[in-house]
Amino acid sequence: MHKNRSLKNTLKTAFLLIIEIMIIPTIYSVVVLLFHTKQYDDIIKNVSQANKINQIAKNDIPNELWEIVCGKKSFYNGQQYVMIHNIFSGLTEMQNRTKNPENIQKLEVATRACTTLSKNVINLEEQMESGSTVSENELSLDEIRTITALFSDLMQDFILSEIESANITNKSIKRSSLTVTIILMIIILCSLILSINAYLSVSKSFGEPLDNMKKLSSEIAQGNLSARTTVPDVIELTPLANNMNQMAEQISQLIEKNIEEQKNFQKAEMKALQAQITPHFLYNTFDTIIWLAEEEDTERVVKITKAFSDFLRISLSRGHEWITIQQELDHIRNYLTIQKIRYADILNYQLIIDERIADYKIIKLVLQPLVENAIYHGIKNKRGRGHIEVRAEYTDETCQFVVFTVTDDGAGFTKERLEEVSQELKNSVKDSEKLNSVYGLYNVDKKLKLYYGDKTEGIKIESEFNKGTKISFKIPCLIGEENV
Repeated sequence: MHKNRSLKNTLKTAFLLIIEIMIIPTIYSVVVLLFHTKQYDDIIKNVSQANKINQIAKNDIPNELWEIVCGKKSFYNGQQYVMIHNIFSGLTEMQNRTKNPENIQKLEVATRACTTLSKNVINLEEQMESGSTVSENELSLDEIRTITALFSDLMQDFILSEIESANITNKSIKRSSLTVTIILMIIILCSLILSINAYLSVSKSFGEPLDNMKKLSSEIAQGNLSARTTVPDVIELTPLANNMNQMAEQISQLIEKNIEEQKNFQKAEMKALQAQITPHFLYNTFDTIIWLAEEEDTERVVKITKAFSDFLRISLSRGHEWITIQQELDHIRNYLTIQKIRYADILNYQLIIDERIADYKIIKLVLQPLVENAIYHGIKNKRGRGHIEVRAEYTDETCQFVVFTVTDDGAGFTKERLEEVSQELKNSVKDSEKLNSVYGLYNVDKKLKLYYGDKTEGIKIESEFNKGTKISFKIPCLIGEENV
């Protein structure tokens, strides 16, 4: 292998050679095609025009003159001179298109015959103006018919000759096609040889270094971070081999740091899950399932078990921090289904959702603490049945932000308690361990600000004592798990 050989240059050379040997037959084919197409086009036009003027000379002109001789129309109203002019024009066009010397000569003879025809028509007109007899006029018309018959014979000869030219052109096309086919077969063979040669050259020169790097990647994948590869003398592969060796070194350094960060992440995730799925909720749910089973209420056992299973599945989400808005709302629906079975006498709920927002991404488990707060600090602290409404919709017609609202008609906050809660949320960043009953709200507020930054204002609380509470927050519409 040559030192500092370039894979790019090797492939480029082979590619250019293939292009060069393919461009010649392509140009040849195009030129031949255009040439024969022009020949065929001229022949077809000549045959068509010859038939047309033959019809004029053989039938139309004699018929027109016969009506004049019979007295049905005058020379002034007749179209004979227009017809003769059309014949001359057609002959001129055919002469310009015809390349066969013999056919050109036939057209020249036809032109002279047409000139004679024109003179005889003029003589007939002068003869009739001088008061000639009908017999004399018919005699002159017979001479004109003789000339038109001669002209028709010349046109027939010309047409036959053009057809023969078309046959010759067809044979030429066949020969050219055979030639192009042979050239193409040679080109394909040469291209195949060049391709095989390039393949063998690349395989021989670059196969071993690539195999070595493949082995290195397999070793790294299996956890052997001490493996290294030999740096090849190939321009394209040298930096790749160096980078792979450096990557193995850096991975071994980063792996320990990553393990420590992963531990911290798992601890934080477990703490968040414990904050969302509190033990008393799990115990109460299982207790509910048990007493429903004891009452043999199979339908509600299945319903609550399925809701609880889906609730846990979405809560865990395979460790993902981001889920779709639809999944978050399904999570709330499952939670409320469970609570509705437990608190059938005191709880009603309603979800009002704009379906257009379903596929946007949201940081998971931000609605459940708000709904839980509405149940335990709102509905349970009032007398009689309570109602919770969860709403998710665009903030305005620009469709850039989504607003979520959890509203209950429970006990509500007094002005003093609402101010106290607001202060606890403000001060919780400094000392979250001293939070009292608003830890769930704090967790949601902190999570929103952590993941959405200045794109959200966190949670907003509106409440009136003995009338209910409304908690809302606004987030941007995100398609992926974006860092906003």
